[in-house]
Amino acid sequence: MSEIAEKRSVSDKEIHLLNKKYKSLSIVDRIKTLYEDFDQSEVMVTSSFAATSAFLLKLFSEVNTDQVIYFIDTGYHFEETLDYKKQLSQTYHLNVKSVSALSHEHEFTTKDKTWSKNPDFCCSINKVKPLEVIKNKYTVWVSGLMEWQSDHRNTLNIFEQRGEILKFYPLLDVTKEERDDFIRKHHLPFHPLVSKGYHSIGCKHCTVPGDDRSGRWNNNPKTECGLHL
Repeated sequence: MSEIAEKRSVSDKEIHLLNKKYKSLSIVDRIKTLYEDFDQSEVMVTSSFAATSAFLLKLFSEVNTDQVIYFIDTGYHFEETLDYKKQLSQTYHLNVKSVSALSHEHEFTTKDKTWSKNPDFCCSINKVKPLEVIKNKYTVWVSGLMEWQSDHRNTLNIFEQRGEILKFYPLLDVTKEERDDFIRKHHLPFHPLVSKGYHSIGCKHCTVPGDDRSGRWNNNPKTECGLHL
Protein backbone atom coordinates (compact mmCIF):
# COMPACT_ATOMS: atom_id res chain seq x y z
CA MET A 1 0.00 0.00 0.00
CA SER A 2 1.23 3.48 -0.78
CA GLU A 3 1.62 5.90 2.10
CA ILE A 4 -0.18 8.76 0.38
CA ALA A 5 -2.65 8.38 -2.44
CA GLU A 6 -3.92 11.41 -4.32
CA LYS A 7 -7.43 12.21 -3.23
CA ARG A 8 -9.81 11.46 -6.05
CA SER A 9 -13.36 12.45 -6.74
CA VAL A 10 -15.94 9.73 -7.28
CA SER A 11 -18.66 10.39 -9.85
CA ASP A 12 -22.38 9.89 -9.27
CA LYS A 13 -22.29 7.02 -11.76
CA GLU A 14 -19.46 5.33 -9.84
CA ILE A 15 -21.34 5.76 -6.55
CA HIS A 16 -24.45 4.19 -8.10
CA LEU A 17 -22.39 1.21 -9.28
CA LEU A 18 -20.70 0.87 -5.89
CA ASN A 19 -24.07 0.75 -4.13
CA LYS A 20 -25.34 -1.85 -6.58
CA LYS A 21 -22.17 -3.94 -6.15
CA TYR A 22 -22.00 -3.79 -2.34
CA LYS A 23 -25.73 -4.24 -1.63
CA SER A 24 -25.61 -8.02 -2.08
CA LEU A 25 -22.29 -8.52 -0.26
CA SER A 26 -21.92 -9.74 3.31
CA ILE A 27 -20.55 -7.22 5.81
CA VAL A 28 -17.10 -8.86 5.82
CA ASP A 29 -17.00 -8.96 2.03
CA ARG A 30 -17.99 -5.29 1.89
CA ILE A 31 -14.97 -4.41 4.02
CA LYS A 32 -12.65 -6.70 2.04
CA THR A 33 -13.91 -5.29 -1.25
CA LEU A 34 -13.39 -1.74 -0.01
CA TYR A 35 -9.63 -2.38 -0.07
CA GLU A 36 -9.90 -3.70 -3.62
CA ASP A 37 -11.71 -0.59 -4.83
CA PHE A 38 -9.74 1.92 -2.76
CA ASP A 39 -6.18 2.14 -1.52
CA GLN A 40 -5.80 1.93 2.26
CA SER A 41 -4.35 5.43 2.29
CA GLU A 42 -7.65 6.72 0.84
CA VAL A 43 -9.71 5.21 3.68
CA MET A 44 -10.58 6.96 6.94
CA VAL A 45 -12.25 4.97 9.73
CA THR A 46 -13.69 6.62 12.84
CA SER A 47 -15.05 5.11 16.03
CA SER A 48 -16.67 6.70 19.05
CA PHE A 49 -15.94 3.57 21.14
CA ALA A 50 -19.54 3.80 22.25
CA ALA A 51 -22.19 1.21 23.10
CA THR A 52 -21.49 -1.53 20.57
CA SER A 53 -18.43 -0.22 18.71
CA ALA A 54 -16.80 -3.64 19.07
CA PHE A 55 -19.03 -4.86 16.22
CA LEU A 56 -17.42 -2.82 13.44
CA LEU A 57 -13.96 -2.79 15.02
CA LYS A 58 -13.77 -6.58 15.27
CA LEU A 59 -14.71 -6.86 11.60
CA PHE A 60 -12.03 -4.39 10.56
CA SER A 61 -9.44 -6.06 12.76
CA GLU A 62 -10.06 -9.32 10.92
CA VAL A 63 -9.65 -7.70 7.50
CA ASN A 64 -6.96 -5.08 8.06
CA THR A 65 -5.23 -4.43 11.40
CA ASP A 66 -3.05 -1.75 9.77
CA GLN A 67 -6.04 0.51 9.23
CA VAL A 68 -5.88 3.65 11.38
CA ILE A 69 -8.96 4.09 13.58
CA TYR A 70 -9.56 7.74 14.49
CA PHE A 71 -11.08 8.50 17.89
CA ILE A 72 -12.36 12.03 18.45
CA ASP A 73 -11.38 12.83 22.01
CA THR A 74 -13.77 15.62 22.95
CA GLY A 75 -12.39 15.91 26.46
CA TYR A 76 -15.88 15.16 27.79
CA HIS A 77 -16.02 11.38 27.44
CA PHE A 78 -17.05 9.12 30.29
CA GLU A 79 -14.10 7.39 31.95
CA GLU A 80 -15.84 4.15 30.97
CA THR A 81 -15.54 5.16 27.30
CA LEU A 82 -11.79 5.71 27.60
CA ASP A 83 -11.46 2.36 29.40
CA TYR A 84 -13.52 0.68 26.67
CA LYS A 85 -11.30 2.23 23.99
CA LYS A 86 -8.24 0.82 25.72
CA GLN A 87 -9.85 -2.60 26.09
CA LEU A 88 -10.90 -2.87 22.44
CA SER A 89 -7.59 -1.49 21.20
CA GLN A 90 -5.71 -4.21 23.06
CA THR A 91 -8.17 -7.02 22.32
CA TYR A 92 -8.31 -6.41 18.56
CA HIS A 93 -4.80 -4.94 18.14
CA LEU A 94 -6.21 -1.70 16.75
CA ASN A 95 -4.11 1.14 15.38
CA VAL A 96 -5.99 3.97 17.16
CA LYS A 97 -5.14 7.65 16.85
CA SER A 98 -6.91 10.38 18.83
CA VAL A 99 -7.83 13.79 17.43
CA SER A 100 -8.94 16.73 19.56
CA ALA A 101 -10.05 20.34 19.33
CA LEU A 102 -7.57 23.17 19.62
CA SER A 103 -6.85 23.57 23.34
CA HIS A 104 -8.07 27.18 23.59
CA GLU A 105 -11.32 26.37 21.77
CA HIS A 106 -11.98 23.35 23.98
CA GLU A 107 -11.17 25.45 27.05
CA PHE A 108 -13.74 28.02 25.93
CA THR A 109 -16.50 25.39 25.79
CA THR A 110 -15.52 24.18 29.27
CA LYS A 111 -15.66 27.64 30.85
CA ASP A 112 -18.76 28.59 28.87
CA LYS A 113 -20.52 25.25 29.42
CA THR A 114 -21.48 25.54 25.78
CA TRP A 115 -23.13 22.10 25.76
CA SER A 116 -25.88 23.43 28.05
CA LYS A 117 -26.71 26.43 25.87
CA ASN A 118 -25.77 25.51 22.34
CA PRO A 119 -24.95 21.81 21.95
CA ASP A 120 -24.60 22.17 18.18
CA PHE A 121 -21.80 24.70 18.66
CA CYS A 122 -20.12 22.52 21.30
CA CYS A 123 -20.19 19.53 18.94
CA SER A 124 -18.89 21.70 16.13
CA ILE A 125 -15.85 22.76 18.15
CA ASN A 126 -15.06 19.46 19.84
CA LYS A 127 -16.11 16.88 17.24
CA VAL A 128 -16.68 18.28 13.77
CA LYS A 129 -13.77 20.73 13.45
CA PRO A 130 -11.04 18.34 14.70
CA LEU A 131 -12.03 15.80 12.07
CA GLU A 132 -12.27 18.42 9.32
CA VAL A 133 -8.52 18.99 9.75
CA ILE A 134 -7.67 15.44 8.64
CA LYS A 135 -10.74 14.59 6.56
CA ASN A 136 -9.55 16.36 3.42
CA LYS A 137 -6.74 13.81 3.01
CA TYR A 138 -9.13 10.93 2.41
CA THR A 139 -11.46 9.76 -0.35
CA VAL A 140 -13.67 7.44 1.74
CA TRP A 141 -14.90 7.76 5.32
CA VAL A 142 -16.09 4.54 6.97
CA SER A 143 -18.72 4.75 9.68
CA GLY A 144 -20.74 2.16 11.60
CA LEU A 145 -24.12 3.87 11.24
CA MET A 146 -27.18 1.62 10.94
CA GLU A 147 -30.41 2.76 9.34
CA TRP A 148 -32.67 1.73 12.25
CA GLN A 149 -30.89 4.13 14.61
CA SER A 150 -32.64 7.32 13.48
CA ASP A 151 -34.92 8.80 10.81
CA HIS A 152 -31.94 10.49 9.16
CA ARG A 153 -29.94 7.27 9.00
CA ASN A 154 -32.92 5.47 7.48
CA THR A 155 -32.54 7.63 4.34
CA LEU A 156 -28.95 6.67 3.56
CA ASN A 157 -27.29 4.38 1.01
CA ILE A 158 -24.21 2.22 1.65
CA PHE A 159 -22.18 4.84 -0.24
CA GLU A 160 -23.15 8.50 0.02
CA GLN A 161 -21.34 11.59 -1.20
CA ARG A 162 -21.09 14.05 1.70
CA GLY A 163 -19.41 17.26 0.65
CA GLU A 164 -15.87 16.43 -0.43
CA ILE A 165 -15.80 12.88 0.96
CA LEU A 166 -17.53 9.61 0.13
CA LYS A 167 -19.20 8.02 3.15
CA PHE A 168 -19.23 4.22 3.43
CA TYR A 169 -21.68 2.51 5.80
CA PRO A 170 -20.95 -1.24 5.68
CA LEU A 171 -23.37 -1.95 8.54
CA LEU A 172 -26.20 0.23 7.19
CA ASP A 173 -28.79 -2.52 6.56
CA VAL A 174 -27.88 -4.65 9.58
CA THR A 175 -30.91 -4.95 11.85
CA LYS A 176 -30.73 -4.44 15.58
CA GLU A 177 -31.43 -8.15 16.05
CA GLU A 178 -28.64 -9.16 13.64
CA ARG A 179 -26.22 -6.86 15.43
CA ASP A 180 -27.11 -8.26 18.83
CA ASP A 181 -26.90 -11.84 17.55
CA PHE A 182 -23.42 -11.18 16.17
CA ILE A 183 -22.33 -9.64 19.47
CA ARG A 184 -23.60 -12.64 21.43
CA LYS A 185 -22.19 -15.20 19.02
CA HIS A 186 -18.70 -13.68 19.11
CA HIS A 187 -18.85 -12.68 22.79
CA LEU A 188 -18.06 -9.07 21.99
CA PRO A 189 -17.71 -6.75 24.99
CA PHE A 190 -20.35 -4.07 25.39
CA HIS A 191 -19.48 -0.59 26.62
CA PRO A 192 -19.63 -0.75 30.47
CA LEU A 193 -22.48 1.80 30.59
CA VAL A 194 -24.82 -0.35 28.49
CA SER A 195 -25.60 -2.47 31.55
CA LYS A 196 -26.65 0.74 33.31
CA GLY A 197 -29.26 1.61 30.68
CA TYR A 198 -27.16 3.70 28.29
CA HIS A 199 -27.64 2.58 24.69
CA SER A 200 -26.22 5.53 22.76
CA ILE A 201 -23.19 6.99 24.46
CA GLY A 202 -21.55 10.31 23.71
CA CYS A 203 -20.15 13.02 25.94
CA LYS A 204 -21.04 12.82 29.63
CA HIS A 205 -22.77 16.23 29.68
CA CYS A 206 -25.20 15.26 26.92
CA THR A 207 -25.87 11.57 27.58
CA VAL A 208 -28.39 9.97 29.92
CA PRO A 209 -29.77 6.42 30.05
CA GLY A 210 -32.29 5.70 27.30
CA ASP A 211 -33.26 3.35 24.47
CA ASP A 212 -31.41 3.66 21.14
CA ARG A 213 -30.57 7.37 20.70
CA SER A 214 -33.24 8.73 23.07
CA GLY A 215 -30.62 9.31 25.76
CA ARG A 216 -28.61 11.75 23.65
CA TRP A 217 -29.12 15.50 24.03
CA ASN A 218 -32.07 14.83 26.33
CA ASN A 219 -34.92 17.34 26.06
CA ASN A 220 -33.43 18.67 22.85
CA PRO A 221 -34.60 17.97 19.27
CA LYS A 222 -30.97 17.38 18.29
CA THR A 223 -30.32 13.76 17.25
CA GLU A 224 -26.93 13.99 15.51
CA CYS A 225 -23.66 15.59 16.55
CA GLY A 226 -23.14 16.95 13.05
CA LEU A 227 -20.40 14.58 11.92
CA HIS A 228 -22.76 12.57 9.76
CA LEU A 229 -25.05 15.29 8.42
